Amino acid sequence: MLVFIDTETTGLETTDRICSVAIIGDELTHYEVINPGKKIPPSASAIHHITNEMVKEAPIFNHSCSFALLEELNTHTNILVSHNAPFDLSMLQKEGITWQGSVIDTLKCSKALMDDLEGYSLQFLRYECRLYRQEKEYFVNRGVTLTPHHSLSDALHTKMMFEYLLDLASIDELIEMSQKRLLLNRLPFGKYAKKRIEEIATKDPAYLKWMVESLMDMDEDLRYSCHYYLNKV
Repeated sequence: MLVFIDTETTGLETTDRICSVAIIGDELTHYEVINPGKKIPPSASAIHHITNEMVKEAPIFNHSCSFALLEELNTHTNILVSHNAPFDLSMLQKEGITWQGSVIDTLKCSKALMDDLEGYSLQFLRYECRLYRQEKEYFVNRGVTLTPHHSLSDALHTKMMFEYLLDLASIDELIEMSQKRLLLNRLPFGKYAKKRIEEIATKDPAYLKWMVESLMDMDEDLRYSCHYYLNKV
């Protein structure tokens, strides 16, 4: 069974926690607001519109329906699908859920299969891949309101993105892509944004070396790709 998951959180730091979770399966559409046990800063509320007042009476994660449901779904035969799976998995792990089955990361797979795009956020891909053309009927059939950065809406868009990727690769191939290091072709940001990393490694290797040494929170696939092309020079 494919299990599509999206979380909204109090932030992106190691101390941040889940404040809402959505889970979609074959006949399952689940959404729940969670009390994260800490303040939700305005910077996070500005993205997902979940406020401290909204979570005040909500259950903490390990007393929630979401926790019980994920414990039931967490088997070796089920496949978790998420956009930026490492983030969602790390957040779930803080709440006592260590996923046992295979994982498909639609973010990583999109980068692997469509390496020349300008962006890979879920909302960017929604328009780039023309998902919006089918989304009205798709959302109505699930009884879901289309609200970007709402975990249920995002989980359903993740499902649509997964189905789009199935035209480019099999489920087994998507699982494999999600597990291994991804060799990126283009730099996603900086003064050489959208330029080929191999070309930058030849013309300005000092810039790539500076990035690798200075950006401690650099995406691991990007770090791997910079090292790969620098070593080829």
